[in-house]
Amino acid sequence: MPKPRRRMSLTPELVARVPPFSGESGRLAGRSDRPTDADYDLATASLLADAPADGDIWIFAYGSLIWNPEFDFVEERLGTVAGWHRSFCLGWVRIYRGTPERPGIMLALDRGGSCRGVVFRLPADTAAENLNRIMRREMPIKRPTLPTRWVTVRTDQGALRAIAFPISRKSEAYLPGLSEDAVVNALATAAGERGSMAEYLHSTVSHLEDRGIHDSYLWRLQDLVAKRIAAGAPAG
Repeated sequence: MPKPRRRMSLTPELVARVPPFSGESGRLAGRSDRPTDADYDLATASLLADAPADGDIWIFAYGSLIWNPEFDFVEERLGTVAGWHRSFCLGWVRIYRGTPERPGIMLALDRGGSCRGVVFRLPADTAAENLNRIMRREMPIKRPTLPTRWVTVRTDQGALRAIAFPISRKSEAYLPGLSEDAVVNALATAAGERGSMAEYLHSTVSHLEDRGIHDSYLWRLQDLVAKRIAAGAPAG
């Protein structure tokens, strides 16, 4: 008999208290630093060139790709990646779930520890097309290097190779050593055209719990963010 799911402090009612995105600031459309179709095609081809010999293309999901993949898949498994862990260390986010006025901070795979997540196998006949869709989502603006690499994922059915999206510690978007208070404040206040950071945190934690994955780091953050919103979080 499955265990009852833990009750989150960060409820949908508290999430709804975060002021929604409004206005034009922080919109992705119209930016001049967007990759071209050729950039995405090249990134996709580069990843496929290093695909395993069996031809299977798996994607390792640790955050929003779990609950909003936006790509086709034919199989999913729970899996663990060694040497990487979830961390709110990617920022400051001024698109998607943040704006220049209310910047957010996103989950990334940072070095060290391990991460339990979900791997999705892409359909063989449309792997390139679906991978291109994923790259457009994960790389909305130009970056000096691709935020991708092949990693080994341990699953109950055996180890496999999958594409993951870790952060480079040399990236300008890498925010090491942020205080817990700074992270909590960003998660409690930021919102953009894709929704609020509180909504992102709530969806990630709840879908991990649904799959039997308890991330103590995220669980503590959702409790602190709930208390911050309930107390009246300062804007930005």
